[in-house]
Amino acid sequence: MTIVLTILVYFAALYLFSRIMTGRKTNNETFFRGNRKSPWYMVAFGMVGASISGITFVSVPGMVMKMDMTYMQTCIGFIFGYFAIAFILLPIYYRNNLTTIYSYLGKRLGRRSYKTGAWYFLLSKIIGASVRFYIVCVILQDYVFVNIGIPFEITVAIMVALIWLYTRKGGIKTLVWTDTFQTTCLFSALILIIVNVASSLDMNISEACHAIKDNSMSRIFVFDAPKSTQYFWKQFLSGIFIVIVMTGLDQDMMQKNLTCKSLREAQKDMCTYGFAFVPANALFLGLGILLVLLATKTGIPLPSSGDSLLPMFAASGYMGETVVILFTIGIVAASFSSADSALTALTTCFCVDIIEKADDEKIRRRTHILLCTLFVVFILLFKVVNSTSVIDAIYIICSYTYGPLLGLFAFAILCPRVRPMDKAVPYIAIASPIICYAIDSLTQTVWGYKFGYELLILNGTLTFTGLLGSRYIQKAACQTPS
Repeated sequence: MTIVLTILVYFAALYLFSRIMTGRKTNNETFFRGNRKSPWYMVAFGMVGASISGITFVSVPGMVMKMDMTYMQTCIGFIFGYFAIAFILLPIYYRNNLTTIYSYLGKRLGRRSYKTGAWYFLLSKIIGASVRFYIVCVILQDYVFVNIGIPFEITVAIMVALIWLYTRKGGIKTLVWTDTFQTTCLFSALILIIVNVASSLDMNISEACHAIKDNSMSRIFVFDAPKSTQYFWKQFLSGIFIVIVMTGLDQDMMQKNLTCKSLREAQKDMCTYGFAFVPANALFLGLGILLVLLATKTGIPLPSSGDSLLPMFAASGYMGETVVILFTIGIVAASFSSADSALTALTTCFCVDIIEKADDEKIRRRTHILLCTLFVVFILLFKVVNSTSVIDAIYIICSYTYGPLLGLFAFAILCPRVRPMDKAVPYIAIASPIICYAIDSLTQTVWGYKFGYELLILNGTLTFTGLLGSRYIQKAACQTPS
């Protein structure tokens, strides 16, 4: 009952906060663009929590069990990715006064390119967001609701309904403020959990920091194993492109940035957010090392999956009811702040890009309900098919579904005077991930080389090459005498 009560109190506070900050007068301009009045520092702080999500709260601490702290190599790459977004992509979006970023593809490449980009975002986002939200639903089901006879399907439906309830009116304007509230809750819970774990190890914070630094799992850099998925240049370059694609080419993350008052404020928001992401992940990884040390001290067997490390301690009651409450607040805050913005962005993209009904409030409300329902369906499907570490699953999915977006935007920006064969773009975008998968399978079989997150780069390159090739085919066809 402690967890149930914590969730109810948390949601009541969140709902009240959203009502106060959003106000009564809302319309599609409020829902889609926040009236372009969001303070940049509020957007930056809230985006940290929205990016972390429940998956980071659960999976990242456990990553140290198998790959030490080498995930930090990817996080270092994130910083450079955020700067690329701030000074390359944001000026384009603001110069074109965009509501959704995929409309830029329509202006630059053609209508079918525009629709292809929008559909790939819808597919990518609903899969990725479902994976993230799946985590919190599974944990709450396993440790709480199963004991009181509530089926998993009902758990998922209730959690998604709660998100719909506080986002249905204000949309992105609501999220700018609620993300700030949820990020505060998330980091407060994380820091207090670290303090509690250190106390259980009979350490103060200074001693805990030294224990983390001296532990063999604190290894960050890998320069001597090019075939390893933890090799520095693979992780670093992948981190850059992951951020460019999953933030800069993602309507979910960019929609919040486009609510800032000016380009300069949006750039300050992005750069600040980029630097903050590194220490945030360092805290999660440091917590993972402390939990492994605590397991060793107490003789508690480590779980087979890193995703279970933090939930195992929280559910065991070993560190007291306080940690149970903090863990619940942290994971719910992280999950809600990620899922609510995803559903808002999906609604925006579908209304503005797919059916082109940006001014119809009734259609927007119906679309929001429809996408919430579809979100539930995808979460249930992922529960059936998932068989790998959740954070790896997200990046693998990202590599295949966001790759065509990377190729489309790269072509639009780097080849300003060249237009591809627009009618061929959907086929190129479908073929690229298939070829990418075939190349990955072949390299593993022939050379024993396994692609990691750099699949994203390969996929984007294939799409870019296909678009460039279609242009020359089109040009050759025009020059052929009839």
